[in-house]
Amino acid sequence: MAAEVLMPTLYIPHGGGPCFFMDPPPAAPLLWDRMAAYLRALTDGLPATPKAILVVSAHWETSRPAVHAGVRPGLLFDYYGFPEHTFRLTYAAPGAPDLAVRTAELLAGAGFTTDLETERGWDHGVFIPLLLAAPEATIPVFEISILESLDPAAHLALGRALAPLRAEGVLIIGSGLSYHNLRTFFGPAGDADSERFDAWLTGAVADPDRRDAALTAWSAAPGARACHPREEHLLPLMVAAGAAAGEAGVRDYSDHIMGKAVSGYRFG
Repeated sequence: MAAEVLMPTLYIPHGGGPCFFMDPPPAAPLLWDRMAAYLRALTDGLPATPKAILVVSAHWETSRPAVHAGVRPGLLFDYYGFPEHTFRLTYAAPGAPDLAVRTAELLAGAGFTTDLETERGWDHGVFIPLLLAAPEATIPVFEISILESLDPAAHLALGRALAPLRAEGVLIIGSGLSYHNLRTFFGPAGDADSERFDAWLTGAVADPDRRDAALTAWSAAPGARACHPREEHLLPLMVAAGAAAGEAGVRDYSDHIMGKAVSGYRFG
């Protein structure tokens, strides 16, 4: 089941709720524009059109890995307090049940007990960025959960188990946000911490020889816990990095949202 090319893996920001599909705050009319432009161009630099897209979302946590094997998943509007029209968004891409089964087999081979899910809808960590990155909705999409343990080493191991999918035409996307402290997002507190952590993270992902050790100990990095009081939005990066073991990571998106440094990364 070989492909002619090896897909990279990505760690992307998915914004805040349905932010790209509503009016920005009057005081910051361009707030999400650069992030939206990045997501719209996400597939432009790929070596080929993906056979499928596997999304690791910050918004699906399970006790053990779960892989979505639905044929036509619906949408899970797991946000609240937003305009009514944002609850009528649609994304009709097909699922990838055969690849979901293949993924479960790879995880089993790496020692993970895995569940196949067919009923849950895609959460906004999946459909919001893909509405921009692949709006034609013709590429099959499937999703894998992160672990309730929040163990960075386990998520790196998940990524290593998924690595063979890259040679089978699957684009692996970790969907989160490199700064995720909602208590400080909308004020100046946390700005300096975000700069320190962003600089550390960019350096850590660049060195494949030291990356696993650095990411496993991420919480000791400068500003780490100020940026991620809880790390669910960072763990998709661990999966993307693990699936590109031995390959350098580069920052391919850098921005400031409400004064906070936010980045995206590409591996391989």
